[in-house]
Amino acid sequence: MHEELVILVDENDNPIGTEEKVKCHLPNGKLHRAFTALLFHNDGRLVLTRRAKEKMLWPGDWDGTFASHPRESETYVSSGERRMPEELGIEGKLDYLHKFEYHVGYKDVGSENEICGTLIGVIDKSTEPKEIEGEIEEIKWISAKELLSELKTNPQRYCPWMLIALELLDKSEQSMLEKYANILSTWMNNEVHDGLQEAIKTHLSKDKWRLVNEKK
Repeated sequence: MHEELVILVDENDNPIGTEEKVKCHLPNGKLHRAFTALLFHNDGRLVLTRRAKEKMLWPGDWDGTFASHPRESETYVSSGERRMPEELGIEGKLDYLHKFEYHVGYKDVGSENEICGTLIGVIDKSTEPKEIEGEIEEIKWISAKELLSELKTNPQRYCPWMLIALELLDKSEQSMLEKYANILSTWMNNEVHDGLQEAIKTHLSKDKWRLVNEKK
């Protein structure tokens, strides 16, 4: 089996080559392209997944719905739609919201050094994501209020990229904010913003993450 390759990028998300995924996740890993996908129910609750214990980084911690890396021929959206059945056992459509750069270490094991595109999708309660062995240990639906409560006591149990993706929701493309206004309304207020900011600080400092501005 060939080692999976990820796309190396510069600070503006321009591709500059490829590298083996594991090498990019060592303590001084190289900047590469990734995505995180957030799936919501129509009532605004978010699907969270707990990472499998086999994962190299953040094993057993809570993530957004799923996350992975685009291949060379893919966009953020097409890579997310490819990975959804592989990680959750379901299929669906996704939209692109925004992207950010961050660099954070995990103990002495490795690090994430990524430009990460944030994707969004909507599923109803009749669509049941599955716990795929080696990927996901547990699945739960959570409201913004419930997440804030959990972050006050256990912020370290929530993956930093998922927190950043949520904190930057209001920086998403305007057309997407309008399309998903009803779903995202409870996630974009000062209380949520402040709670996510505090939780992010337990993982990395402000100078280690930023919104990546889109080219117009």
